[in-house]
Amino acid sequence: MPETRLLLVPVVLLVQTLVVHWAAGTERLPRPPALEQFPTQFGEWKMAGEDPITPEVATVLHADQLLSRTYMQPLTNAAAGLFVAWFQSQRGGASQPHSPKVCLPASGWTPQETGEMAIDTGAGAIEVNRYVVVNGKQRVVVLYWYQTPRRVTAGEWAAKFWLVADALRDRRTDTALVRITVWSNEGQDEAATAGAIAFARDVYPLLRETLPR
Repeated sequence: MPETRLLLVPVVLLVQTLVVHWAAGTERLPRPPALEQFPTQFGEWKMAGEDPITPEVATVLHADQLLSRTYMQPLTNAAAGLFVAWFQSQRGGASQPHSPKVCLPASGWTPQETGEMAIDTGAGAIEVNRYVVVNGKQRVVVLYWYQTPRRVTAGEWAAKFWLVADALRDRRTDTALVRITVWSNEGQDEAATAGAIAFARDVYPLLRETLPR
């Protein structure tokens, strides 16, 4: 079975490239979202600060819009990082989300746990990735997903599949990578995950309204 999946990888990538290239001729490019105007306060969360993205990192990401902030709950002092990379088009394959499962290990983080989970929000249930990584004494719980006008997708390969389907149907390939990070300590991943889930519940409905639909 694993061998069959490996054989399908180049086929899926080829189909994606051909379809996106074909749709590019009539692609409807959405207006970029004003991520800099994303709310600085919502629910029990308040922005603690912007997290600067270096020009080098921005060049590697090749996203059309970026948002990187830290939010806090003043009453509990809980903190959560929010990172959004929005891509207006994926035609030609030049601009596409970088999976945290690739980027984080490349930055020195070692994976400890990985899986998917469902989160109920005021804008509907979403399926997200949960990823626990460590770097020396640092430990982080990461939730991330791929968000398009039609859906939220956890898996990288599912995102590629729906990219093809939506390019055929909507003549659009815009997508966003949304990543939430909460610092943890060994033995405290459950509490950190709960904090990340609480933040995701509050932030997803706002992202749904902010990103193009």
